[in-house]
Amino acid sequence: MKSYDTQNIRNICFVGHGGCGKTSLAETLLFNSGAVTRIGKVNDGNTVSDYLQEEIQRNISISTSLLPVENKGVKVNILDTPGYSDFIGEVISALRVADSALLVLCGVGGVEVQAEIIWDMMEEKQIPRIIYINKLDRENSNPEKVVDQLKTIYPDARFVQMQIPVGREAAFEGVVDILQSNIPEEYKDEIELLKETLTEAAAEADDDVLMKYLEGEELSLDELKLITKKAIAQNMIVPILFGSAEKNIGTNELLQFVTDYVPAPTPIEDKAALVFKTLADPYLGKMTFFKVYGGTFSGESVVYNSTREVEEKMGQLFYLRGKNQDNTTSVSAGDIAVVAKLQETKTGDTLCTKENKVVLEGINFPKPSLPLAVRPKSKGDEDKLGSALARLVDEDPTISVSKNTETKQTILSGMGEMQLDIVGEKLARKFGVAVETEVPRVPYRETIKKEVQVEGKHKKQSGGHGQYGHVWIKMGPNPDSEFEFTEEIFGGAVPRNFFPAVEKGLREAVAEGFLAGYPMTNVKFTLYDGSYHSVDSSEMAFKLAAILAFKKGAEQANPTLMEPMVEAEIKVPEAFMGEVIGDINTKRGRVLGMEPEGKFQVIKAQVPQSEMMRYAIDLKAMTQGRGSFKTEFIGYEEVPTRLQETLVAQLKAQQEQDSK
Repeated sequence: MKSYDTQNIRNICFVGHGGCGKTSLAETLLFNSGAVTRIGKVNDGNTVSDYLQEEIQRNISISTSLLPVENKGVKVNILDTPGYSDFIGEVISALRVADSALLVLCGVGGVEVQAEIIWDMMEEKQIPRIIYINKLDRENSNPEKVVDQLKTIYPDARFVQMQIPVGREAAFEGVVDILQSNIPEEYKDEIELLKETLTEAAAEADDDVLMKYLEGEELSLDELKLITKKAIAQNMIVPILFGSAEKNIGTNELLQFVTDYVPAPTPIEDKAALVFKTLADPYLGKMTFFKVYGGTFSGESVVYNSTREVEEKMGQLFYLRGKNQDNTTSVSAGDIAVVAKLQETKTGDTLCTKENKVVLEGINFPKPSLPLAVRPKSKGDEDKLGSALARLVDEDPTISVSKNTETKQTILSGMGEMQLDIVGEKLARKFGVAVETEVPRVPYRETIKKEVQVEGKHKKQSGGHGQYGHVWIKMGPNPDSEFEFTEEIFGGAVPRNFFPAVEKGLREAVAEGFLAGYPMTNVKFTLYDGSYHSVDSSEMAFKLAAILAFKKGAEQANPTLMEPMVEAEIKVPEAFMGEVIGDINTKRGRVLGMEPEGKFQVIKAQVPQSEMMRYAIDLKAMTQGRGSFKTEFIGYEEVPTRLQETLVAQLKAQQEQDSK
């Protein structure tokens, strides 16, 4: 593929709800432009865009694909994004580098949940956009209803219908462009009304045209085209187009509209590129997708990663179309390309020159909210699993991996169940590590509620030197410190050199807990008496005596189980407030307050961590995918008495199972 000047490049992101037809539309545009010789089908698993094994198996997109097409001297880089919420990170990164977006809607389903979520993202970025109402050949499709729905949901947006669909459902046969020169007679009146709407909405994009319009002069077709292009670039209007990707109707008109009207990239003066996607390829290794914002990047050259302050050697550069590579020697400003095997560079990094350092705005990914404990099925694969997970985190910033040192579990977190299922499949298929998963364990704590005085004596005689250690210890609650050890020994009842052994025994005992094998916290110990034997006493004997004292004392001191609490910030549309608050109450949570944030309400609550492990799934179900949340650990609270007995029994059984 040849190189293009910046003004002849268009970068457009295809977005929308899952199943609206983005991939089918991209496939049709590839065929119409001559890039492929046949139109693949999603259900057949043979599209250019969905080439990953997991995509073929599920008949959905899970990763953004780069699909350049050429039309009348213009290169259109299509970024085909997934439509399911688990893969929203792919949409975020693609929108970061696109100069415009095409929101694809189903002519039957209309504005669905994910489309609403993505619209809000586009509004925040103020990215120029087009609406494409697809599947108009389907039964019950209704383009007018979808247009009315858009205007109702987004009353402040200036939607402008640029085409008239011809025919309905199975009889849908094409579109009439309101800016075409030869207008069929039967559509003239309707087109005049649509032109008036366009003029009113877009005229202020150009001062000369606006003045002419205000003076009542009729605008020429060229002037209408001019203000349309300018108004789209300034995000003043949102054009609406129609078609059927499956029937290849209205698709050529769409490609031409993108070529003629969406804005070209605006290059910056400095040489710089932004990495927006990383992919682990089994043959090429790490593939780095980047968009050039300024200057020209050449293969086999050295660049500077200003985000990480390291130099990188650029190898062979290539354009991708799905999985197919097309080598190039250089990539000019505005274009999107790929390079393999960069060592240090990650998604969101800036590449530039060391002499003229530039740091472009990065990419803000949402934090993963659904945790899962993961372990290899085969013992001995722990290192292999760790390496594989690290590579997958590089590939997808919306997953994270951490080690819980208390529960000794590896925690894999993601945006949803499907994403985590696919991570598991990739681990097995790409890296040869089969895994088992479970809901993460909660790092409980134990404590005591009253002060007691207990004796611990370790005495053993078996010929020769024996073992003798004897202590009296006060133990009680200590809200100000997790662990405190002091001594009040008088008259040398316990020699000073054995004090550290007593403390060590208590620390070891505290770490093991008493009720259910969890660490005991907020306890103060005072060694106040005891005795020793001049020959048989030893550090080990006093350590064991302290452990015996702890076990006896813990039983007498009203031991109780403590659970970690989190402060949750839950952002939901107002319509779902009642159900969400009711659910928080069933989770033993306390609602602290609510405050508006745009069209959302933010609920703040304190909830036991154990109740939030699967909350990402619960919230998605309650809010139809429109809600989001984040949590922060705030401390420990006592587990309610009515739950303790059952919970302790469960935790003990779990400990016994682990020890087998």
